[in-house]
Amino acid sequence: MSVKSSFRTVVALLLLPLASVNAGDELMTDVVLAVHGGTGRPRNQLTAETERAMRATLEESLRAGYKALNAENGTSLDAVEASIRVLEDSPLFNAGKGSVFTEEGRNELDASIMEGKSLKAGAVASVTIIKNPITAARAVMEQSPHVLLIGRGAEVFATQAGLEIVDPTYFWTEARWREIQRVWEKSKQNSPRSGSLTPPADPLAGHSAETDPPREFGTVGAVAVDRHGNLAAGTSTGGMTGKKFGRVGDSPIIGAGTYADNTSCAVSCTGHGEYFIRHAVAHTIAALVKYKGESVKDAAEQVVLKTLKEAGGDGGVIVLDARGNLATPYNTPGLYRGSITRDGQVTVRLYEE
Repeated sequence: MSVKSSFRTVVALLLLPLASVNAGDELMTDVVLAVHGGTGRPRNQLTAETERAMRATLEESLRAGYKALNAENGTSLDAVEASIRVLEDSPLFNAGKGSVFTEEGRNELDASIMEGKSLKAGAVASVTIIKNPITAARAVMEQSPHVLLIGRGAEVFATQAGLEIVDPTYFWTEARWREIQRVWEKSKQNSPRSGSLTPPADPLAGHSAETDPPREFGTVGAVAVDRHGNLAAGTSTGGMTGKKFGRVGDSPIIGAGTYADNTSCAVSCTGHGEYFIRHAVAHTIAALVKYKGESVKDAAEQVVLKTLKEAGGDGGVIVLDARGNLATPYNTPGLYRGSITRDGQVTVRLYEE
């Protein structure tokens, strides 16, 4: 190959879109808890201050889950819920406080949780006043005969269960509000005569600015295994910026965005939810482990780096088995993720590191 040809090849590789890169950590072992904060923008678009804050919050989430896991009678469910609540309370991630706005200018939140011993699960979708949807999902699992409650019904249930209820303005952040305004402006530019959306008035005019987080397209989630070998998984999200009225993604769908089975693995997903639903990503990974005997790494990579990528679906997963083996493949610029081992060693990564 000539020098000129070699140069052209290198340039072509450098110009490939970052989202096309397949990535993931080497298989990690002896892990008892892992979390993710969704997939995000390319690293060169993330400020050093925001990156430090995200790393610190992911570690805080892991420490909270680890504490719950090691408490007397602590379970993997306790760890998953505690970890996700920390991420829901942060404006840095697209869940809870940091949730994005719908096309109508609302924050509509989804979450699910599942335990691997009995395959019990709970979920809520399109809720607007529940401070911590992951806790509501667990309440549905433990305090009702159902798996999924939505909208007003889920909110009434959470209120009756004594969960913390907030005014919808609690979820407002300046950064997310600017994002939906850009979506509205683009909509008007593309359809000037189509009766496009009229943006509602700013619900908190004059509100002080929040930390400006990057625009997230994913979710937050956690997977854990306790001292009895019981697995659990949970996922929570604000959905997609500008999503249509009534849209629900994969996060509250058992088998799509969340799954846990002691005989295979625990899975939490993040990415373009429609693709995760169509390919039943979480359950497919678990099925490959259970029925084909594949490792969590091989099963997860096959689904995320081949099936999803070929279909055009962006995203990533965290997958943990009962032996503490963790896989974290993603086909996006980054996957905000972290894990903690049985002896308390923390690892946090945002990109390929």
